[in-house]
Amino acid sequence: MDKEYLIHKSPIKALLIFSTPMIIGNLFQQFYTMIDSVVVGRFVSENALAAVGASYSLTNVFISIAIGGGIGASVITSRYFGGKKYTQMKQSVYTALLSFLVLSILLGILGVLFGKQIMILLNTPSNILTMATEYLKIYFLGLPFLFMYNVLSAMFNAIGRSHIPLYLLIFSSLLNVILDVYLVCFMHLGVTGVAWATLMAQGISAIISFLLFLKEFASYPSKNYNFFDKKELKNMSTIALPSILQQSTVSIGMLLVQSVVNTFGAQMLAGFSAAMRIESICIVPMAAMGNAISTYTAQNIGAKKYKRVKEGYHTAIKIVALFAVFICIILESFYIPIISLFLGSEGTQLAIKTGTSYLKFMGWFFILIGLKMVTDGLLRGAGDMKPFTIANLVNLTIRVVLAITMAPTFGIAMVWYAVPIGWLANFIISFLEYRTQRWKEISYTCIETSPIHDFEDKK
Repeated sequence: MDKEYLIHKSPIKALLIFSTPMIIGNLFQQFYTMIDSVVVGRFVSENALAAVGASYSLTNVFISIAIGGGIGASVITSRYFGGKKYTQMKQSVYTALLSFLVLSILLGILGVLFGKQIMILLNTPSNILTMATEYLKIYFLGLPFLFMYNVLSAMFNAIGRSHIPLYLLIFSSLLNVILDVYLVCFMHLGVTGVAWATLMAQGISAIISFLLFLKEFASYPSKNYNFFDKKELKNMSTIALPSILQQSTVSIGMLLVQSVVNTFGAQMLAGFSAAMRIESICIVPMAAMGNAISTYTAQNIGAKKYKRVKEGYHTAIKIVALFAVFICIILESFYIPIISLFLGSEGTQLAIKTGTSYLKFMGWFFILIGLKMVTDGLLRGAGDMKPFTIANLVNLTIRVVLAITMAPTFGIAMVWYAVPIGWLANFIISFLEYRTQRWKEISYTCIETSPIHDFEDKK
C-alpha cells in the first residue's frame, strides 16, 4: 500500500483507511477494559466493580497523558514524513521515546507513593478504598509499558502504518481477557488479578511494538542523527503539551467529578462506573477520527497541500455524524441489557438505575463530541494550539463547576447533564477559530519551505 496515501488518495478513502484500524484497535482496547469491569462485577462483587471504577478516573488521566503526548509528538513526525525528511523524522521519534520513558518512570513512582492519598482526596468510599489502592499500585508499575506502547502507536500512525498498532491491540486485548479470567476466576486474586493482567498484557505488547518499530524505521533512508535532540523536544512540546491537555480534558474532568460521585456511595458509583465504560467505547470512533484528521492535516501541510485539509475536515464531519446516529440508536434501544451485563442479576436497583439513566441521556449527544474532536484535531495538526487549549479548558471548567455546584443539591444526574454542555462550548470555540482560517497562516509560517511539492500554492 502507498505509504503516502494521506497525501495522495481522496479524503474519504484516506481517512477511512487510516482511521478504521484505529477504531477497531481502540475498540479492542476498550473491550478488555470493559472485560475488567465485567469480570470483577460478576465474579467478585459490586464493591469490586466500584473500586475499579473509582481507580479508572485516575488511571485514565495517565492513559490520556500517554496518548496525548504520543499524538502531539507524532504531528512533528507526520510533517517530516510528508516532506520526506527521514533523518529529522527518526531523530524526533527517538527524542519522544526517551522523553516519555523518563516521564513515565517519574509518574509511576509518584503514583505508587501517593495513590492512596489521592483516592482519599477524591472521597473514595471507605469500604472500597483498600481494593482501589491495591489496584492502583500494580497499575502504576506498568506505566513505562503503557507510555512506550502509546507513543510507538502514535508514531506508526504518523507514517500511515496504522494497521501495526491494530494487530498489537488485538493481541494485547485477547491476552488481557485470558489473563483476567485465569487470575480472577481460577487464581481468585480479585481486583489485583485484573491489575496484573493489564500490566502483563501491556508489557508484552510494548516490547513487541518496539521490535517492530526498529524493523519498520530501518527501511527509511537517513543520515547520521542524534537519539536525543533538545530542539526536537522543544518543537514537540509546543504541540504535545496542549495535546496532552486536550486528551486529558475528559479524564481530568472525570477525576474531579469522581469526588462528587463518590459521595453518593458505592452503589451509585458502581452504576456510574459501568456507564462510563460504555461511554468510553462510544467515544472511540470520534477520537479515532479526530486523531486521523490531525495526522492527515499535518502530513498535507508538510506536503504543502492546504486545500486538501479543508476537504478532509468536511469529510470527517460527515463520518462522525453517521457514527453518532448509530450510537444513539443502540443506546436508546438497549441501555438496560447493556448495564445489566456489568452488574448481573445481583446488581442493586440503585446501581442499575444510575447506569441506565446515564446512558439513556447521553445517547443523544455523541454528535457533539464528534464535532469537537474533529475540529480540535485539525487545529492540533496545523499547530494552532492557543484557541485549541482555551476551548478544552472551557470544556473542563464547565463540566467540573456544574457537577460540583449542582449535583449535591439536584442529584447525581447533574454530573452527566454537564457533559454535553462542555462538549458544545468546546466545539463552538474551536469551530470559530477554524472559520477565521488563522490556523492556515500559523501552519504555513511554521513549516520550512521544502523543494518537494513547491508547485502547489497555499489555497
